[in-house]
Parts: sequence; C-alpha cells; structure tokens
Amino acid sequence: MRPCTIVLATLLSSATIVSAVPSKPVIVVGADGFPGGHKTPEGAAADLARAFIRNDQKLFRSTCMPPFQGGKARKEYVKFINDTADTIAQEKKASTPSPYGPKSITKVYAARHLSSDGPASYGYSVFGFRDVEFVDVSVTLRNGQTAMNRTFVIETPKGNWFVDPIPTASPNLSMGLNQETPSTQDFENVYTVVKSPVLPKHQLIP
Repeated sequence: MRPCTIVLATLLSSATIVSAVPSKPVIVVGADGFPGGHKTPEGAAADLARAFIRNDQKLFRSTCMPPFQGGKARKEYVKFINDTADTIAQEKKASTPSPYGPKSITKVYAARHLSSDGPASYGYSVFGFRDVEFVDVSVTLRNGQTAMNRTFVIETPKGNWFVDPIPTASPNLSMGLNQETPSTQDFENVYTVVKSPVLPKHQLIP
C-alpha cells in the first residue's frame, strides 16, 4: 500500500470512530446555572426546588404531575397538591421565612433509573408513561445547612417530565426509590449545557 493511501485510510478510520461517538443531549440552564422546564427530568426536579425557594405556588403546581390515578388515591393526591400550595402561599406572606426552608440550589445530579425494571414497566402498561426516574437535588437551607432532596419524576406519553411529589402514594411506580444509593454524577456530565437568561416556560398540559 502506498504511503498516501495508508494516511488516507487512517484518516477515514479516525473519522468513523469520531462519528460513532454519540453526542450529548442539549440542556438549557438559567442564570443560576441549573436547568428548568419539562423537557428534562433534571429541569423538572430543579423547578420543584425553585418553587419552594421562591415560595411560588404556581410553579409548584405546574411542575407537579397532573392527577393520574383514580379513586381514593386521586383524591389524596389532589389534596396534597392543594395543601402544599396553600402552605407555600402562607410562607410567602410570612414576615419571617422559615429557617428550614431552601435558600438556593447547590447541585443537581444526573437523573437515574430505578434499579428494578418493574416500576417503569408498570408505569407504561397502566398509565402509558414513557419512563420514571429520580433526581437528587442538593439545596442550601436558610439556616446555612445543606439538604438533599430525592425527586421522583415521570415522563408523560407526550415526552414531558413532571414531578410526583408523593411517590409513596404510588408504591408500584416508585418501588425501591428510597433504597437507591446517593447520586454522584453532576447533570453537566451527561449534557451539552446551553446558558440562557430565560428558562423554558411550563405548560399545565402533560
């Protein structure tokens, strides 16, 4: 083989290897450096934290999964959403905010699947969900301490991500959630990060 042919073959081989490397999905982050919106599980989880940081009941409601169960479970879910939204509204009116409330997001970890395939299969077969995952979010409290919040997230049939704020009410869907090990991988490691002063807007329809 001629030298020029060898060089060309090497270049083509290298190009093939590079093109075979999958590109990271894009994620949009706001001024605080963290994602938001319904397009990623990390965005939905971060917005749940923001709802409590800002005492924003509208953001809380739009971030949470619309009621998806029936009967008693549905009533309990709706009551929890309404009660929590009322608590957020009262906190916003309080002259002195609770020292145990979140002040800022410290870190958002990459979303993870549950170790068991059972919950995802159940969600798909019963509700048509595309996926169920969880996101660990670290926040700094107003008293200076740090807290870790494990957020259960659901991908709807339309591909939007919402938070299920009471996963214990859906044991078949969240089985093993609290037994999962702490997350270690930052969300920036699995995405191509794009910064924007305005995060994607929420929609109330899943």
